[in-house]
Amino acid sequence: MVLNVKEIEGGDALPDNDKFIMTNGHSLPNGVEKNGVNGLHHKMEEKEGKEENDEKKDDEEKDCEKKDEGKKDDLAPTVGLIELFKFSTPFDAFLILFGLILAFGGGAAMPIMTILFGDTLQAMIDDRQGQALALLTNGTEPSNKQFIIVIERFAWGMALVASALWIISYIFVTCLNYAAARQVFRIRKEFLQSVLRQDIGWYDVNTTTDFASRMTEDLNKLQEGIGEKLGMMSFFTGTFFISIAVAFAYGWELTLVLLCMIPLLAVAGGLSAKFTTSLAAKEMEAYGKAGAVAEEALSAVRTVLAFGGQEKEIARYEANLVAAKKSGILRGAMVALSGGLVFGIMYAMYGLGFWFGIKLIMDDRSSDECILCGIDPECLKGCVRYNGQNLLIVFFSVLMGGFQLGQIAPYAEALTCARSAAAKIYSIIATIPVIDSSSEAGTKPVITGNIEFSDVVFNYPARKDVKILQGLNLSVPAGKTVALVGSSGCGKSTCIQLAQRFYDPDSGCVKIDGHDLKEVNLAWVRDHIGVVGQEPVLFDCSIMENIKLGKAECTEEEIINACKEANAWRFIEKLPKKLDTMVGEGGTQMSGGQKQRIAIARALIRNPKILLLDEATSALDNESERVVQAALDRARTGRTTIIVAHRLSTVRNADLIVAIQDGVVHEKGTHDQLMSLNGLYFSLVTRQMGDKLEESKEVDDDELINEEDVDIKDLDQLERKDSVVGKLKRQLSRMSMKKKDRTISITEEKEKIEEETDENSIAMGRLLKENSPEWMFMLFGIICSVAMGALMPLFALLFGEILGVIAYADIDLARRESEFYAGMFVILGVGTLTVQFLQGFMFAISGERMTMRLRTKAFKAMLSQEMGWYDKPENNTGALCARLSADAAKIQGATGVRVGSVVQGVGGLIIASIMGLYFSWKLGLVCVIFFPLLIGAVFAQFKIILGIDSIEGKAFETSSKLAIEAITNIRTIAGIQCEERYANMYVELLRVPFKLNLKRSHLRGCIFGFSQAMQFFGWGITLWYGGVLVDRKEVEFEDVFKVVNAIVGGAGMIGYAFAFTGDMNKAFTAAARVFKLLDRVPVIDSRDSVGLRLGDVHGNVSFDEAKFSYPTRKNIQVLNKLRLSIKSGESVALVGESGCGKSTVIQLIQRFYDLDSGSINIESENIESLNVPFVRSKMGIVSQEPVLFDRSLADNIKYGDNSREVSMEEVIEAARKANIHNFVSSLPEGYETRVGGKGTQLSGGQKQRVAIARALIRNPKILLLDEATSALDTESEKVVQEALEAAQVGRTSITIAHRLSTIKAVDKIFVIEGGQVAECGSHTELLELGGLYSNLWNTSTR
Repeated sequence: MVLNVKEIEGGDALPDNDKFIMTNGHSLPNGVEKNGVNGLHHKMEEKEGKEENDEKKDDEEKDCEKKDEGKKDDLAPTVGLIELFKFSTPFDAFLILFGLILAFGGGAAMPIMTILFGDTLQAMIDDRQGQALALLTNGTEPSNKQFIIVIERFAWGMALVASALWIISYIFVTCLNYAAARQVFRIRKEFLQSVLRQDIGWYDVNTTTDFASRMTEDLNKLQEGIGEKLGMMSFFTGTFFISIAVAFAYGWELTLVLLCMIPLLAVAGGLSAKFTTSLAAKEMEAYGKAGAVAEEALSAVRTVLAFGGQEKEIARYEANLVAAKKSGILRGAMVALSGGLVFGIMYAMYGLGFWFGIKLIMDDRSSDECILCGIDPECLKGCVRYNGQNLLIVFFSVLMGGFQLGQIAPYAEALTCARSAAAKIYSIIATIPVIDSSSEAGTKPVITGNIEFSDVVFNYPARKDVKILQGLNLSVPAGKTVALVGSSGCGKSTCIQLAQRFYDPDSGCVKIDGHDLKEVNLAWVRDHIGVVGQEPVLFDCSIMENIKLGKAECTEEEIINACKEANAWRFIEKLPKKLDTMVGEGGTQMSGGQKQRIAIARALIRNPKILLLDEATSALDNESERVVQAALDRARTGRTTIIVAHRLSTVRNADLIVAIQDGVVHEKGTHDQLMSLNGLYFSLVTRQMGDKLEESKEVDDDELINEEDVDIKDLDQLERKDSVVGKLKRQLSRMSMKKKDRTISITEEKEKIEEETDENSIAMGRLLKENSPEWMFMLFGIICSVAMGALMPLFALLFGEILGVIAYADIDLARRESEFYAGMFVILGVGTLTVQFLQGFMFAISGERMTMRLRTKAFKAMLSQEMGWYDKPENNTGALCARLSADAAKIQGATGVRVGSVVQGVGGLIIASIMGLYFSWKLGLVCVIFFPLLIGAVFAQFKIILGIDSIEGKAFETSSKLAIEAITNIRTIAGIQCEERYANMYVELLRVPFKLNLKRSHLRGCIFGFSQAMQFFGWGITLWYGGVLVDRKEVEFEDVFKVVNAIVGGAGMIGYAFAFTGDMNKAFTAAARVFKLLDRVPVIDSRDSVGLRLGDVHGNVSFDEAKFSYPTRKNIQVLNKLRLSIKSGESVALVGESGCGKSTVIQLIQRFYDLDSGSINIESENIESLNVPFVRSKMGIVSQEPVLFDRSLADNIKYGDNSREVSMEEVIEAARKANIHNFVSSLPEGYETRVGGKGTQLSGGQKQRVAIARALIRNPKILLLDEATSALDTESEKVVQEALEAAQVGRTSITIAHRLSTIKAVDKIFVIEGGQVAECGSHTELLELGGLYSNLWNTSTR
């Protein structure tokens, strides 16, 4: 289940209508439901509680094909063919229709060739019979002038057909690829816009962690399915229908006999399509879940590494890949079986057809009428219904039509995958949110700032049975400051979110200036609200760009003033690039206090009428907090301000303090009024201030201590080059930006990307080596592929022999031979069915296993890297997830059945060449000259796609990263109204691959047309030359057909394989990137087998002359010859200004980084010589902003010790120590309650306590507390603090704290300044010293 307990995350139910109507008037097809990514197969009118069922059960229900149990929603959704193109413009529709018509018309090339072919065969038969007749009558050879005319006519006809086909193929491939690129470009934008416009309630009940794979894998499959492969389907379909029409025209009886097995083909194809659709949907669903696991782990990699969770995450990831692998293998087997059935049935049909056709010819020849004709050729022509020409045209028409029908299978599979992928994408696009941030509806009144909560009842949509607000009544007058206080989970932050209309109340209403929020334009309201949250979100761009997100049209002077107001300018101007400094993904390159101040500046720059502060100063140090508080006091003047605070000293000057309990206003008044009541507020204050109550009436007392936490963590990255995203954010935030500037920027980016295409080295050999565990499957598959390659030469041999039977003068011999060769065709059909099935099955196993292994290895390699690798801008979470899913998917293009296609083509070509040279070396050599042309076409295709795909992949990585950043931080995006700006930035980033796609459309079309035309040129020239050789008596006409059919048909297999060379090329590029990752040796080797394991760790830690700079910014010194020593069982605290190196010490002890010089010693052993997992297993970490995973509370606590199976008794005991057990027990699902992505369904305090329980579960020798109680309310803080103090007994503890009152009792306090220990001693000793610590203490208490 998904829980929402408190005042933070929740969600709104989607509308109850069964069918969503899109804004452009399109509706979703039947079977496609309106829920989100992981709920596509459920109706949203199901009770929300049902959506919180066990994930495993939910996953099973979402499989595409379920047994018919009356649950239509459980079926795999696909969109209809027309619905697939719902995002096409009239121009796109024209291109698609024109391309499909041309492709269908291009299918006439083969039937035209067949007619010319039949004409030529009859000329050869007539020539032989004429010679025999002449020798019988007068002993001389007749003139063969007519024979030469027919042969030349065939050659010229084929040249014209080839030229026309080249042009047609170029046009239809270009049109369809062009239209597909335009549509998917539009769909990507629509998809992101739709996701960003969803209300927060939608996010609460839908996972957002697999959008990386949705925006890469699914959309790439969609583009493949509606591009050139659709045209090839039309081309082959046209060939089939036109061929059948020609066959009926030349001999309806024989055609009917040949087509008698078509119903079998249809049934086989239909069943195959049904199962393939289901398996493809299951496969994509499993990959989506695996992508969600990867995204969650990579976005919280510090937590994963700290608790040794790599193997657990890899196991979770692999578990989902197993399901995908099974579906993939079954899908490959079904496709192979389908193709085998098609060919097997066709060959049986051809055997029947030849036998019946020759029977008809011989029956007519043995008739009385023909016997009377004697040897008169003209008389014989009139007495027979069928001759060699009719038989060949009918046979070849049905043959070629059937072959083309067989070739449709892989393209139909691509279309099926596209329909399945489109269903998921389109359903999200079609989802109309209840609270639509993009809607123009609603009034736009003049906002003064009066806010009223009237009888508000609200429970979060994700957990309706957990009560939050229960009839809250509250009035916030314009221009006044109202503080909301109360215990964690009472509903404080819920009020903040309702004021922003993230949710709508279940009953009652929220009004602004007397207007119901539901009736006011949402964007208008949010534009007048400034928000600063407890855990501020910064985006991966510069400080200036982050602040400009609050107000697009602002000057640099306004930004500087906002920074000064937020007390941020002092540290910003010290940075080398000042406002242009990059803050890192999620602001990771800033300390907690710095992030908070930038967020405050972002809120202040928009000069809001309403200011919402949710623990806005909680992360500021002592020196900054008073100044910022004073700035906020000034900023509140003339504005309505709602403050949520646990540190009650920061709200004592509010105009009105509202104490909330059990979802209602318990009491309200000024600080003095509420203190005099001795009620709830008085209780909260006294608990927080303890013995200092009298002093607290005058000052903010010890609890006012700063919360500025982490040092400038990875400050070395702050001067890194601007990212693409950063450039585009700057450009798009300027309303005056011109299109010219945008074009220049994209061009520059393209040039930068092109410089990085050195990864394009081919990795085929390495891929084969990677596939070596499946060598038995591959060997068997290769043998089957060679056997399949021999299919065309064997067919040509039988075909040539049976054509010779037509010219037999002996009727009885002709009948016997026809029966023999008909039987051979049946045997060939059975063999083809068996071999093709085995080929596809073997390669599906080998390909899927290798792909799964590579995905797992890549994910494992990512989790094995040192932290400095993650600090690099190109290795952000979005890019890594996109790379993980897209690269592995592309590698499948060079494995499995694709290998079979290549081996089959090459094997067939070699066998055909040998056979051709055996029967006629002259004709064989003429045929072989066309090989270089066909191979040249393939090679040109290879080079073109290779270069473009590398550039395209980089651009998609960047755009995917931007989209995921926006989706992950949707509350911030929605609060500052940046949805449209992010969508525009995303579109700008997509323009690079979009333009490359358009360019590739022309190249693909030209080369595909060339490869198709070469076959017809080959037929024309080789058959013409064969006719010349027949005329010269150098070869028999049967052998001409054997050679030409074998070699040209074999060369056509290269054309068949050509359709997938794009997939192969993409696979090589992707493989090179994956192998580069796998080959990278981490700076810090965290393997379990490397390093020394100590007999026992007591907790002795020392830093000796430690110098350190973050790897990505070596010129900024963080630690400068730091020396400190911590004894076993000693509790120490690190204090100091922001950026002094406190959190760096914590990270170095966990060995996230290595020192530049000096040493860190544990039990007198250099940490660099110790086993990394062993070192980390002896430590427990609780951070200021804890990261929880989207699992149950029990699983999150158990995550503290991944080396063993933690019992529930231990979980409960740890929860008791962290003061979270009572709360968990009160939940309907107890410890099985899911906490949501990153713990969003818990309040800050609840998350913190779960994190403390997680740290305690492993019974660590060294406890690392990084502001471990900073997010706790007064009711919980003292209890948890006592629990932590008890937990510190008998173990070494290192605490980073800004609330100096929480560290008074530690054994030793280290004051860090400039990367060195400036002072050291106990609290009393340092106060007596009168130095830095004394100043910090006095600042916090004066």
